[in-house]
Amino acid sequence: MVSRRVPLSLAALALPLLLSACLFGSGGSEKRPAQSRQPSRGPITLREPTPRDTQQCFTDLSRSGIRYSPLPDRDFGGGCVVRGAVQLLDIGVPVSGIKSMRCPLARAFTGWVQFAVAPAARQMLGSDLVRVETFGTYSCRAVVGRPESATKLSEHGLANAVDVSGFVLKDGRRVTILRDWQSSDPAVRRFLEAVHGSACKRFATVLSPRYNAAHRDHFHFDMGRGPFCA
Repeated sequence: MVSRRVPLSLAALALPLLLSACLFGSGGSEKRPAQSRQPSRGPITLREPTPRDTQQCFTDLSRSGIRYSPLPDRDFGGGCVVRGAVQLLDIGVPVSGIKSMRCPLARAFTGWVQFAVAPAARQMLGSDLVRVETFGTYSCRAVVGRPESATKLSEHGLANAVDVSGFVLKDGRRVTILRDWQSSDPAVRRFLEAVHGSACKRFATVLSPRYNAAHRDHFHFDMGRGPFCA
């Protein structure tokens, strides 16, 4: 048998690769942070005509009294392409953490806040809604919470999703998904169930703490595939 020796330089190069495989190939965890898709280049502005349905969406926002700024279509690399997006400026209630949102998502979100969350807060909790808190919208990353989907692009990477974490009321109360989803106060539980149920009628996908541990502290809403409500 002929003996073949691996040159020392090749062995040295192989060692870091083997170590990398051990570190990153060892199974997923719901608590592992989302894997960011690092683009290989800066964003490219796309010069494409605005589709008719996007134009109609802009009109719908304006007719609803929503102040917004249209954003240019951009390809951020890594599969993260944002088309027909807006930056919401004023929907009647301050919203923290939001960046670009595709217009249909923005339309569904503003309708949900105006016609579901605000009335439910007033009727069920006896106080006006003064702020909606979120974990954000656009983020070029993979799906979290399910190891088998760790390589699948999240709807956040298309600016097609928003994560809502809590609500602030005029009387000073702060209702959060993490603390109050199983609150000892039945009125707070009913409020969260009501706004969750309304979201299921407006968004394609709605995920809550009952879906998995990765969503224990927020509602995930997106306008991707559906309908799916959990």
